Amino acid sequence: MLITLLFVALLAFYVAWNLGANDVANAMGTSVGSKAVTLKQAIIIAGVLEFTGAVLFGHEVTETLATKIANPALFAATPQIFVVGMVTVLISCGVWLQIATSRGLPVSSSHAVVGAIAGFSWVALGVGAIDWASIGLITIGWILTPLISGAIAALFYSQIKHWILDQPNQVVQLQEWIPWLSTLLLGVFGVIVLPSLTEPLTNFVIEQTGFNIPTYDIPLLTGAVAAVGLTIISWRQLGDKGDKGEILPNSVEKLFARFQLLSACFVAFAHGSNDVGNAIAPLAAIVYINRTGNVPTDGITIPLWILILGGAGIVGGLAVWGKKVIATIGENIIALQPSSGFCAELATATTILIASRLGLPVSTSHALVGGVVGIGLVQNLNSIKFQTLKGIAAAWLITIPVSAALSAAIFSIARILFF
Repeated sequence: MLITLLFVALLAFYVAWNLGANDVANAMGTSVGSKAVTLKQAIIIAGVLEFTGAVLFGHEVTETLATKIANPALFAATPQIFVVGMVTVLISCGVWLQIATSRGLPVSSSHAVVGAIAGFSWVALGVGAIDWASIGLITIGWILTPLISGAIAALFYSQIKHWILDQPNQVVQLQEWIPWLSTLLLGVFGVIVLPSLTEPLTNFVIEQTGFNIPTYDIPLLTGAVAAVGLTIISWRQLGDKGDKGEILPNSVEKLFARFQLLSACFVAFAHGSNDVGNAIAPLAAIVYINRTGNVPTDGITIPLWILILGGAGIVGGLAVWGKKVIATIGENIIALQPSSGFCAELATATTILIASRLGLPVSTSHALVGGVVGIGLVQNLNSIKFQTLKGIAAAWLITIPVSAALSAAIFSIARILFF
């Protein structure tokens, strides 16, 4: 069994590696494309934040994927089949993500996991074992996510273009808008990231004082202080340039580059805490079965070494292979400036936030591509490279069926060999 666990751990690392290579573009693609940061800087920043998010907050999503996607009750009498099924999920997801990454195509690792689980479940227990309602929701999410994100990005960018970029004195206009942009940025990302970051502090205060502080009080206070601080710092960076009456687009774009980099850091941290579960949940389930002899049906404790393994895999993948997908999103759809890249990332985060509140399973990759296209529609329809979009859309369409077919085929072979 030790050899089996070692093999599964290597597979989980392989999936995390491919996930990091593909999904890092969700955080850093537009920042690199707009020249807000260099590729090397993006990889270092994303590496630190993805790893931190995965290790500190990756257990919740991992726990959900390990116990809620495949119906564990159906495998209660045959845990060994569940183990083999989870191994096939890792193999099929890793292979598909590697193929997509090698072609520079941003795909959804979440959709690949769902497709792989559906594939092995079908072969193991029949078509009735597949949760077709979940597949239907994912399909709806695939259609709506880029449309909603594109619309939001177009709205944000059109307003910034009208009120700041197209004005005779951009710096003066930006000075007036900085408080609103700071609040918008930290409001959207704060809702995604701050509750998780401040939860330990909230629990500590409750334990020490005995006061039952509402969950969102400390995040709201932290976000408000941060928004005021970001506003003051941004005003100081612009200095008195606005008083000179000059048109200084470089100063404006430099400030937007800082806003965009901050948003990219939030996305990287959130991605590490969320999507690491796609790689390590099967490993966590198999470790649990090895320790207890039972299929996990409720919440399980995720060992720290598994979270570190997933975080390390993500960092390694984005460092070695991440540049291809970053180039696709950041450079091969439209030409981006920091102001437009900032709007695309903000639209992505807003879309994901709305979807999470509605309980819809959506893809960050889909949202970001939709946001970039939305910017292109505002700038100039001819600026959009539709040939790139065709390849991306094709990869989206076939992710679930390909991962399902791979998983079904591998599981069928494994069942013949081992059962």
